[in-house]
This record gives sequence, C-alpha cells and structure tokens, in this order.
Amino acid sequence: MASRIRLFREDDADALVTLVTRSIKQIGPRKYSREQVTAWAARHEDASRFVERARQGQTILIAADEADRPIAYAILESDGHLDDLYSDPAHTRQGLAAALLCEAEATARRSGIELLYTEASELARASFERAGYRVTHRRDFEISHEGKDIPIHNYAMEKRLA
Repeated sequence: MASRIRLFREDDADALVTLVTRSIKQIGPRKYSREQVTAWAARHEDASRFVERARQGQTILIAADEADRPIAYAILESDGHLDDLYSDPAHTRQGLAAALLCEAEATARRSGIELLYTEASELARASFERAGYRVTHRRDFEISHEGKDIPIHNYAMEKRLA
C-alpha cells in the first residue's frame, strides 16, 4: 500500500484518536498487561488535544493512505521532543514508523534542532533504535486510572543530529 507523509489538518483529529486507541489496545498487549493497556489508552481519548497541539506550533506528521486517511502519525515538538509515534494495527510492518522518524529528523534539522529525544514504549523501542536513537534509561512510572495508580514503563531515548 502506498502512503505519503503530510502535515496534520484539524479534520484528522478524530481519526487520530481512533488510530492511537486501536494501536494501544490491539498491539499494547504484546508487551503490557491488560490493566496497563487500559490506563494507557484512556490518556489518548480526546481529539481536541491534537488540534491544540497543532495550534501551539507542534508539528504533527501524518502518514496517509491513498484515500488521504491517517494510518500513522508522530508529533515533533519545537524543542526536539518526539511524541506519539503510532501506526494503525492494520498498517504495521510497512515502514511507516521509519518514514515518520525520517521526516521528523529532516524537519528538526531544518529548524536547527540538534537533539531529538523521546520516551518509547517497549513496542516502539526497536523502531527508534533502527532510526539511530539510543536508550539513556528505563523510565518506571505510574498512570492514574479510575482511582488506581498503574505501574508502567518506557525508555528515554535520544539521537544527536549535530
């Protein structure tokens, strides 16, 4: 399937919520418990957060299918923080994460950013490593969900561009 990378449009917001929650709920159980997946997915249910982030100047990169529907996305913040690298479960293993990371790096370089950094899940860690990021440390933390603190982890990773 052919795809292209483009910038976020406000009418993408609902599709991104569907994409990210499907991704977390369907792919997350490969490395995280049901309780962790439920708490993690609950943090991504608000479409307005995408619109707000774009309005704040964050770069939301969309991998779109032939019908121009989002099938993967990443968010690059102005300080080099790369957030939210997700692919729809029906479109994994097609090079979308690599393409988004490559475009994010090109965007960062054009902006004069010298360091990209992220917090990668167990699931995304390999994609970041293939793109040249290195783990700096494991992050153990808790997500509050329905009155409980759910322990979870990810990895602080970075890539120097200079």
